[in-house]
Amino acid sequence: MSAEPGTVRPGGRTARVRAAVLRAAGDALVEHGFDRLDLADVARRAEVGKTTVYRRWGSATGLVADLLADMAEQSLPREETGAVLGDLRAHASLVQRTLADPRQGALFRAVIAAAACDARTAEALRRFCEVRAAEWAPCMEQAAERGELPRGTDAGAVVRAVSAPLCYELLTTGTAPGPAAAQRAARAAYEAAKAGVYADGDEGVLR
Repeated sequence: MSAEPGTVRPGGRTARVRAAVLRAAGDALVEHGFDRLDLADVARRAEVGKTTVYRRWGSATGLVADLLADMAEQSLPREETGAVLGDLRAHASLVQRTLADPRQGALFRAVIAAAACDARTAEALRRFCEVRAAEWAPCMEQAAERGELPRGTDAGAVVRAVSAPLCYELLTTGTAPGPAAAQRAARAAYEAAKAGVYADGDEGVLR
């Protein structure tokens, strides 16, 4: 059974082609948005053959899905500070810096807009968020072991509670959140988690 376009992780020369195409796709998304993303234009920007792009990714949605997968792969690893509030602040700062970056912020706006009207892009965005939440979830698990958070706390929900208001601010105001907004998001998520807002009440490890 053949793999879905854009899901194979190649190596060598193929990896270089993939990197060039994804970079070109990101440039095109930032400049024109998802509705004007054209595979022929992406091929021209990447200086590769059109048939290569069509054969490997198949469609604009396949290309965006792979771009999101690559973004998840390239994202910085979590920073563990030894205290849950410090960990949440580190996560919030990473999200804030990403959204404030001229290229990354515009790219996220384009991808989120595409996800609102395309099911495959929405699924790819969901997977991207899951990967990033899973990267930071161990910090919440360790916090529960230290007694900083209640047992049964949903680790993913706490992580999302940090990033959600920052993404919302970007989408609704068109302005990237600043460092102060990141610190507020971290503090709010921490206080809610500490109070048991994200705990399911069951004994056991964090999900």
